Amino acid sequence: MSRQCVLAAQKANCVLVILPLYSALMRHHLEYCVQLWGPQYRRDMELLEQVQRRAMKMIRGVEHLSYEDRLRELGLFSLENRRLWGDLLAVIQYLKEAYKKSGEGLLKRACGDRTRGNGFKLKEGRFRLDVRKKFFTVRVVRHWNRLPREVVEAPSLEVFKARLDGVLSNLV
Repeated sequence: MSRQCVLAAQKANCVLVILPLYSALMRHHLEYCVQLWGPQYRRDMELLEQVQRRAMKMIRGVEHLSYEDRLRELGLFSLENRRLWGDLLAVIQYLKEAYKKSGEGLLKRACGDRTRGNGFKLKEGRFRLDVRKKFFTVRVVRHWNRLPREVVEAPSLEVFKARLDGVLSNLV
């Protein structure tokens, strides 16, 4: 995993340019297939985030702002939040049965009629070892269960994305 992060950071550093080109050419190197190989260690996450920090400093007019303020001003998320956004998007697609055959039994709905939070909670698995805590099916459940009801019960994928953007923009 660390080697993959180093390679992604090197590729993206080679393409550092202004915001539209950053979004089109560089960000995909940093986010390539993250649902499968997502960085597990803080040092790997920081290595990838450092590339985005460097790119944001090159944009005129926002170089004097802090990194978080730059992201907010440019309407971007940190890479960690982008990974979370992608994970939650994959969950809603799975739950809306976009992946009918490939993901049978991947995520299970929690039983219960508690009224707090959203009405579509997922069941959290319990494991004796920490090996599985970074697996997709484990890492998304806690975040999914914390989403507000209006996000989870969005009538379409586009509405879900828009509402999720609103929730995650508070987490920048």
